[in-house]
Formats: sequence, structure tokens, C-alpha cells
Amino acid sequence: MPELAPDITAEELDKEIREELRSLPLDLAELISRHLVAAERALGEGDAERAYEHTKVARRFAARIGVIREAVGIAAYHAGHFSEALSDLRAARRMTGSDSFLPIMADCERGLGRPERALDLVRSKEAERLDRVGKIELAIVESGARRDLGQHDAAVITLQRLPELRDTRPQPWSARLAFAYADALFEAGHEGPATEWFGRAMAFDEDGETDAAERYAELTGAVIEDLEEDDDFEDEEADDDRFLDDVDDDDDDEIDADLDDVATLDADIEDEDDLYEEAFGTGKPVIGDALYNGTADPNGTAGTERKIQEAVEPAFIEPDFGDILRDAPDVNDDRDEDDEQGQNRRSKPEEK
Repeated sequence: MPELAPDITAEELDKEIREELRSLPLDLAELISRHLVAAERALGEGDAERAYEHTKVARRFAARIGVIREAVGIAAYHAGHFSEALSDLRAARRMTGSDSFLPIMADCERGLGRPERALDLVRSKEAERLDRVGKIELAIVESGARRDLGQHDAAVITLQRLPELRDTRPQPWSARLAFAYADALFEAGHEGPATEWFGRAMAFDEDGETDAAERYAELTGAVIEDLEEDDDFEDEEADDDRFLDDVDDDDDDEIDADLDDVATLDADIEDEDDLYEEAFGTGKPVIGDALYNGTADPNGTAGTERKIQEAVEPAFIEPDFGDILRDAPDVNDDRDEDDEQGQNRRSKPEEK
């Protein structure tokens, strides 16, 4: 179980999420909130795997709360656990009725090597209900799925038809959208315009959200100062690579095998009083009256924590693609429903 830094407090968690946890006893809500805050911090530091571990603790004790399943799904997605992410986001969608997770779910299908299913989600009725930000994110995923299918020109037009692509004002999606368009242009064989758009994405991307700077440097031969590494850093990176090469993937499989099956977790949690006994040292059931009345944990929050540690103007090309999107071949509906693993391939939203 991941440890919690002593400076992590439940008050850091978004107020709306804390409201969702009010149905839990105070000490348990406090613990879960701190793990969710730790997960947010880990994601901000680029450590998606650690974030996923923290959210799994929250799911273990509150699997029937929608915001918990959403947090687990998003962390799993960033960590590259696409099957788990899909399962948790589907559960969150059932619990909350929200379709805002649709772009991530579609990208998980891509990560599992199923671009056809990603396009099914793009064309779904639920996709029509997304707000503008959601539709932009879904278009980025759609462009990537069409590239996966070899429909490179269609991938370009999918993004070219978005009016937001022509907006020179920085927006939350600007860097990802420009990068995805540049990537689509490059894959379609338009290297010159692609280079300009990688430069545009780089100008928008102050936080290093995409690989635009690296791609621009590769295509132009330019030296990006921020990309230069001193010898010490290169030595540390080499050590990290050697360490990662020595990691035994089978260990991760054994750990995952000890957890409840994510796909059926929300319908198959039976030993809740055992979980509570492990956490709080008492056999009181998690959903018992004594717990909700605040009398089940005589040790209080302190006892719990002792026992559980934790800008350039856009340059457009005007290719004569005709009705490429309309004429793009239909996806094959004859799919292997049991291939939940797919190919181990991932594409983040910013790389679409």
C-alpha cells in the first residue's frame, strides 16, 4: 500500500469530491481523500503509476462511489492500464450518468489496438452530448484512430475541419490540438506543413505537455536549449534505463492477480467487513449502522493512519482530398469481443 506524505490533507481535495464522500464515516472519508490528493500530486509530477496505486486504495474501500471509479480510471489510463481504465470509467459512467469520460474511453480502445471500437464511440449518440472541449478531445482521438487504420488523409481532415484549429489565442486544448494536427500531417507525407505546426504546438506548450519541441528539433535540426542535457543528467538517465530493464514484469502480474477483478468489482465485493477489520482493527461491517454513526472506530483518524500508510499564425495546406471522410472504409464489425488485452500500444491525447 503506498505511503502518504504527512503534509497531505483532505482539505486539498476538490470540495465537490469531498461532498461525494460524505456518505462515508469521517475517518474513512479522511483516509480516502488523502489518497486522492496524493494521486493528484503524483499525476502532476508525471508519476502515473504511483497515482494509480493511490487511487486503487480509494477504490478498495469505496468502490461504489462514482468519483472514486472516475479517479481510478483516469489514473489507470495515464499509467497505460487501458483495460482497467475502461472498466472503471464504464462503472463511473453508470454511477454518475456523465459522458465526459468518452474521449478517454475511446483512446483506451486505441491503446488496446481496437481503433474500430474507438470510432464506434466517436459516432455514438452520447458523443453528440459532449461540450465543446469534449468534442475537441474526441476529434483528436478520432484522428489518431484513423491513422491507426491507415486513413492518413482522413485523419488530417478530421482536425482541419475544427474552427478551433485556426484560433491563435492560447486555449487549454491548443497545444494538444496543434500537435495532433502536425502529427497527422507528417503521417500523411506533408513534412513541410507538419514542421510549421510542430513549431506552433511548441509555442503553445509552455508546460511541456507534448513532444512538440523534440519533433520540431528533429525535423529542422534546431537545437532547443531546454532539451540539452548535461553529462550528469545523462548518466542518471542511463542508470534509470538500466534499472527499468531489470524490472521483472511478472512481479506486477502477481500483484495484480491478488487484487479483485476490476471488471466485476462493483458487483462482486463481498468481504467488506474483512477489509474494514484490516484497516481499523475491528470486525464492524463497513456499511453497518455503528460505522455510519461514527462509533465503529474507537481509534479515530489517528488510529487509522497508524494502521494504513500511504505563437505563430497557422499554416494550412489545402490538399485535394475530396470526400475522404465520407468515402473512408467502414470499420469491420466482426471483432473479437474476448480480446481485452489487444496490442500493447498507447497514444496519449496530446499525441493524437
